[in-house]
Amino acid sequence: MTIAVGDSLPDVKLVKATPDGPQQVQSSEYFKGKTVALFSVPGAFTPTCSARHLPGYVDKAEELKAKGVDEIACTAVNDAFVLGAWKNANEAGDVTMLADGNGDFAEAVGLTMDGSGFGMGKRGQRYSMLIEDGVVKQLNVEAPGDFSVSSAEHMLEQM
Repeated sequence: MTIAVGDSLPDVKLVKATPDGPQQVQSSEYFKGKTVALFSVPGAFTPTCSARHLPGYVDKAEELKAKGVDEIACTAVNDAFVLGAWKNANEAGDVTMLADGNGDFAEAVGLTMDGSGFGMGKRGQRYSMLIEDGVVKQLNVEAPGDFSVSSAEHMLEQM
């Protein structure tokens, strides 16, 4: 079942990419007591993710924060080392990378996709969420192959 607006996020382990290396975090603790703009990409270094999705959140970080967002986070079914390298390659200092290496978070929120046709296996869908104290306030899931409703610009329009 797919998570919906008003639902609490499931409590699963994620791995935060930090300058000191991977740091395990529980989603219940990470999202507790703050407002987070979370977006999910099918994979770091993939074309749309690198050219449009991540750069949009980097460019709009100050506007999101001015509207009450405490933190901007990106998740993907990649390991923390890949997400850390992607963050550095894109100078995305305002974005926290939350690795979902085994796809546990994507599965728990019901937002997986099968990228086997592209040699990617099970991945997370492209989406965005606005989360307040662990509760989903906005959920924007893209249709396969699309990029519009999960963008930073769209999230700002909803706030």
